[in-house]
Amino acid sequence: MATATRTFTRALRTSARPAFTAAPRIAFRQSGRRFYSSEPAAKQGSSAWLWLAGAAAVGGGGAWFYLNNQGPATPKVFTPKFEDYQAVYNEIASRLEENDEYDDGSYGPVLLRLAWHASGTYDQETGTGGSNGATMRFAPESDHGANAGLKAARDFLEPVKEKFPWITYSDLWILAGVCAIQEMMGPQIPYRPGRTDKDVAACTPDGRLPDAAQAQDHLRNIFYRMGFNDQEIVALAGAHALGRCHTDRSGYSGPWTFSPTVLTNDYYKLLLDEKWQWKKWNGPKQYEDKKTKSLMMLPADMALIQDKKFKEWVQKYAADNDLFFKDFSAVIVKLFELGVPFKEGTEKWVFKPVNA
Repeated sequence: MATATRTFTRALRTSARPAFTAAPRIAFRQSGRRFYSSEPAAKQGSSAWLWLAGAAAVGGGGAWFYLNNQGPATPKVFTPKFEDYQAVYNEIASRLEENDEYDDGSYGPVLLRLAWHASGTYDQETGTGGSNGATMRFAPESDHGANAGLKAARDFLEPVKEKFPWITYSDLWILAGVCAIQEMMGPQIPYRPGRTDKDVAACTPDGRLPDAAQAQDHLRNIFYRMGFNDQEIVALAGAHALGRCHTDRSGYSGPWTFSPTVLTNDYYKLLLDEKWQWKKWNGPKQYEDKKTKSLMMLPADMALIQDKKFKEWVQKYAADNDLFFKDFSAVIVKLFELGVPFKEGTEKWVFKPVNA
């Protein structure tokens, strides 16, 4: 049922959005960018990978060593290229909808949430946190309330890590987020590798991620700490067009939009156009749409239309999906790269979508 509904929704969205999905993507593909590869990634064959001590410290895009079973036990250098990362992307994309019973039939939203929460711990003043480290692999960070339910995303990516052991968890989680956005009909998201994995000592303290029960002052405190402005805060919130809340995770319940596996500007439209009322239930305070009572908004969502400066951007994005896609792409890249010490000259790539 979820697959049929999702297919219908995507067909409807595509037919209704000729300017801001299909056309830009086609134009982008035809522009001759060298980032796309038409060749499949080289197979690893029967080579047995042996990571040498300190290899994890090299980071994405560095040189990796392995032993080949078919020849002398001599370490060989493997330097991952664009085609290798595209192969990882393709693997993730091919599995996004493998379990029709998971949520709305796609792991895309939870993978984006993993990438978002891994990155959103960054503190500009101390330079700690962010996507460089993948420290959510460890307690206590994995047990933080804001990260409840993300084990599903981490477990989903384990077979991918096993198939491509050269990629760091840090780069893998962000690549999965990029893949999720593009495969759910979102904008193209430039990506560059170079993140390293850290140990438990680098775990960040609880409280760095947004609290959905709070309002505009809290949002500014959280996002200003990372270096974002009001416009960027509202653009990032557009990710709530995807996925849903769960009572066994955040305590809240329901989706924000009617198409939780397709990224559009509907989140902003619904915020402005629907009449919202407090949901009468035994759970935490949340809003429901008065008309169908099937959608929800959190207090932090409603803060975006209660605050004058935030609302200006909500109105702009509700009126212009192209603008939303442009700004969302820019700000999500900024989020994903916070605190990452990329090597000078590290090139940004755009991966070719598989299903979108």
